[in-house]
Amino acid sequence: MLLYPTASDDAIGSEKWGAGPTAVVLRQDHGWTYGLLANHIWSFAGDADRPDISNTFLQPFVSYTTTTHTTFGLNTESTYDWKGSQWTVPINLTVSQLLKIGEHPVQFQLGGRYYAERPQGGPDWGLRFTITFLFPK
Repeated sequence: MLLYPTASDDAIGSEKWGAGPTAVVLRQDHGWTYGLLANHIWSFAGDADRPDISNTFLQPFVSYTTTTHTTFGLNTESTYDWKGSQWTVPINLTVSQLLKIGEHPVQFQLGGRYYAERPQGGPDWGLRFTITFLFPK
């Protein structure tokens, strides 16, 4: 179970518990990775004064990794709010590099995000920077 956050006028988060199915299909071939991650969340408990949740998440993705461990990625992290009849569709373009710091592999990623569809008052764009520490066997 997870607490699925949604926007509201008076608090951050939905104050609802939600659950639902998740599936991923992907293929990797000659440096390319592509596929789709999808899930749907329904609320089942929580603050009765808050709206119920019924959200679908779709994340089609494609990336290419070079022989020097640089990865270029394109995806969307689209959400449809069935209760509010509202799409949120950010399109993400990323570049990442896998490096070794000493003996430890670390990935650095920088990305830009453009919102093709968003709720009223939502952002037009965004930036993402991540550092991922990898712990291979």
